[in-house]
Amino acid sequence: MHVIATNVTGTVALIHKIGNEMRARGAGKILITGSIAGFIPGTYQAVYNGTKAFLNSFSFTLRHELKDTGVTVTCLMPGPTETKFFERADMLDTEVGQAEKDDSADVAKVGFDALMNDEGDVVGGWKNKLHMVMANVTPAGLLAKRHAKMAAPGTGKMNSLPLAGRHLRPVRDRPLPTAGRC
Repeated sequence: MHVIATNVTGTVALIHKIGNEMRARGAGKILITGSIAGFIPGTYQAVYNGTKAFLNSFSFTLRHELKDTGVTVTCLMPGPTETKFFERADMLDTEVGQAEKDDSADVAKVGFDALMNDEGDVVGGWKNKLHMVMANVTPAGLLAKRHAKMAAPGTGKMNSLPLAGRHLRPVRDRPLPTAGRC
């Protein structure tokens, strides 16, 4: 529920307030952080990916609704980024949690530059662009299966080795995964 409150409810409430003020002024820029995850059925991350799908769609729609008001909307859709997300989501033992990620400062610059250039949406990095294109042409069932292989607990290569200064619990000591893992 926290993920929904943060990614959906909080974002919509904030944009409703500031968006109306910007529209009344006839000027403004809104940057929404969606994700390429919003284009992929997120096995083991269903709630997170679902909220990102909402944000992607919401930003595209809002941009269209505000097109003649002087307010622009940009959707930044990063891929895996080096932040505390994977630690907080208890995903350090997963393939995606241990994989190389984009630098957060680089991702922020891509988003800011797109915002300042009034771009509707932006995906940084060729790998992320490729993932997004493939998500649009791959059957959802195959995407869900692939996501499970990289996001399931224990799919990382270093399940019992120190990572980020702490030892990870073996997979067998974990509760069964649920859709609300993060």
